[in-house]
Amino acid sequence: MSDIETSPAGTVVPLNAGAAPPRVSFDRRELQQILQLYGRMVSAGEWRDYAIDFLKSKAVFAIFRRSSEVPLYRIEKNPEAKQGAYSVVSATGLIMKRGPELRRVLAVLEKPLKVVQ
Repeated sequence: MSDIETSPAGTVVPLNAGAAPPRVSFDRRELQQILQLYGRMVSAGEWRDYAIDFLKSKAVFAIFRRSSEVPLYRIEKNPEAKQGAYSVVSATGLIMKRGPELRRVLAVLEKPLKVVQ
């Protein structure tokens, strides 16, 4: 007898076997809009740090005044949400704005222009 074991020919292994489950993330256009706002607020001295988290059900961009604090705001993308995929959540958990368009949702974080006399 032989010491070699034979295996059935033609075993099919799926390409995504062992791959990580899909996660929600921000695309390049969305990150550009968020980072433009973030850059303006950093230059104004309002914000200092951020964190990005990609979860199974949502993507989160957290904004901090100091890195040791809880986030001032969280910009969340949840494609399963019925009232719009994007929302801005305050540190207290209050949803400040929610909607299907990121630019309109981010407008709640923009500083209003002041009249200079």
